Amino acid sequence: MRTARWALAATILGSSMAFLDGTVVNVALPVLQSQLHATINDAQWIVNAYLLVLSALTLVGGSLGDRFGLVRIDAIGVVLFTGASVWCGLAPGVSQLVIARAVQGTGAALLVPASLAIITEVFPAAERGKAIGTWSALTAISIIGGPLLGGALVQAISWRAVFFINVPLAVVVLWILARHVPSIPGSGRGAIDWQGALLAIAGLGAVTWSLIEAPARRGAPVIAVGAAGVCCLVAFVVAEARSEHPLVPVALFRSRSFSGANVLTLLLYGALGGVMFLLPFEWIQVRHYTPAEAGAAFLPVVVTMSVLSPLSGRFADRFGPRLFLIAGPVIAGAGFALLAFCERGATYASAFAPALLLLGVGMGLTVAPLTTTVMTSIHDERHAGAASGVNNAVARAAGLFATAIFGAVAVVIFSADLHRRLVAFGAPEQLRRTMAAQTLRLANAAPPRGLDARTRTEVEQSVRGAFQKAFAVDMLGGAVLAAVSAAGAVAIGRPAPHRIR
Repeated sequence: MRTARWALAATILGSSMAFLDGTVVNVALPVLQSQLHATINDAQWIVNAYLLVLSALTLVGGSLGDRFGLVRIDAIGVVLFTGASVWCGLAPGVSQLVIARAVQGTGAALLVPASLAIITEVFPAAERGKAIGTWSALTAISIIGGPLLGGALVQAISWRAVFFINVPLAVVVLWILARHVPSIPGSGRGAIDWQGALLAIAGLGAVTWSLIEAPARRGAPVIAVGAAGVCCLVAFVVAEARSEHPLVPVALFRSRSFSGANVLTLLLYGALGGVMFLLPFEWIQVRHYTPAEAGAAFLPVVVTMSVLSPLSGRFADRFGPRLFLIAGPVIAGAGFALLAFCERGATYASAFAPALLLLGVGMGLTVAPLTTTVMTSIHDERHAGAASGVNNAVARAAGLFATAIFGAVAVVIFSADLHRRLVAFGAPEQLRRTMAAQTLRLANAAPPRGLDARTRTEVEQSVRGAFQKAFAVDMLGGAVLAAVSAAGAVAIGRPAPHRIR
């Protein structure tokens, strides 16, 4: 049991690094946008380069762990992830940062599925649900707590520090793996489905590119790339059904609980990813919070999840996860909906705190039962890595698409509403064109020099109003996704292991 506890500690720390870097950069994005002269598209790619590779290659990571040994693949992932983190911290511009984030995603794709599969291997069946619940609760807190840490580091040191923080964590993880976790041999057999991996990367990448670039480029090329991406994803599904060694064993989805849990994951984590991408822009560029204040603004979510996640995991083991997986997303959706009306509140307490408390309660009720459901809905432990990989890929793909879609929707609505507001107060055509050229900067769009005080004030208020309208529409979209995600729980009853033949 001592070995199992060491393994749990290593997997929580390792996975937390990967999940933390999915969100820790969010609070740094408005600062990055200013310091590196980045557009909203650049900001989306800084987030999505990581999520794209992670969501596509997590499936490969699960298969590699099953074949070559979970502990070995986990350690390789930690080393690769840490090296890429250092590269991110040293990147001189947006292009290198985006490339380094993609390499980071490759390392994360190895360590995340291996971590959860290690827990499945080292804990006996009677203790497994509790261990998975602990892992899911603490790693979920790292997702939500990422902006809190990121804001403090950006404020106290630099945005580069959000990447260097991974180095000491990685050293601890590697030490635990080397000293306290025995090797878990893999099967050593079977080919890796590289065709499936390439189709997944091509499909996800093309669709994401078309969604991010559509507001700026439009036209036939964007539509063609998006259509090609959809075709690649369809080809991926067909290839997986025919492959002898698929990245995604089709038999996993014969389990209603597994399928329902992944539908819930896709919609709820999509809502969460899109909302967490936009919130720092509201706080820093519109409300003029410091990065540390913006990070601290997530504290109600972190505290609430810290308290509720272990409890919900324990009670879900006893009474079944279904009630938690219905109530949790609905409550989280109510939190997202409240954020749509944040402009009515003049202070943090009135504008954001109630919504974030509801979000924390909803996620706290959901994450531990959800992860436990995924890992206990299969019976054959040889597929633990694949099951973990599928669910993590779904969660990361949800964030990938949500960041692209929410960002694109924000740009379109912001652009149209800003034009309407400028026309309404009688802005001359040249001023309207100047501001239209800045729509990809969203709330960071600035009036040109040389305007009189009244006109400058009108433009600034128009920018703020247009952004808050776009923000409200996206928050309501997140609320709808979260509420609908509860439908995935309809397929989930008490955990009933499903044997894969």
